[in-house]
Amino acid sequence: MRIRGHIGEWPVDLSVELEPHEWAQLGGQLQAAGAPAVAAVPTAPVRPDDAVWQAAREVLRKAGQLNGPQLLEALEGLAGNTAAGKRLLVRLRHSSEVRVESGADAPVYHWVG
Repeated sequence: MRIRGHIGEWPVDLSVELEPHEWAQLGGQLQAAGAPAVAAVPTAPVRPDDAVWQAAREVLRKAGQLNGPQLLEALEGLAGNTAAGKRLLVRLRHSSEVRVESGADAPVYHWVG
């Protein structure tokens, strides 16, 4: 999870990385504290006719890892424009097949399959 913004005039860029068992433990503590449970967001299955999405996955799979600007450039070429490339980038960021790390200058996208 990445949190970006400002506290007053200070910029904030915070990455929180937890293992699945740590997320489960945190969720259990929130429920015990009386916080309302957060429902899982259902994900739509990938349609077989979504060729651009499959191609986007294949670009990262073949590369193994790419930094954000390199991946966006490749996705823009697949999708035909910047806006569609950014939508694919967001979709990859939230995919269970992809792990995103904060790099020195840009996020690094890793294919984990």
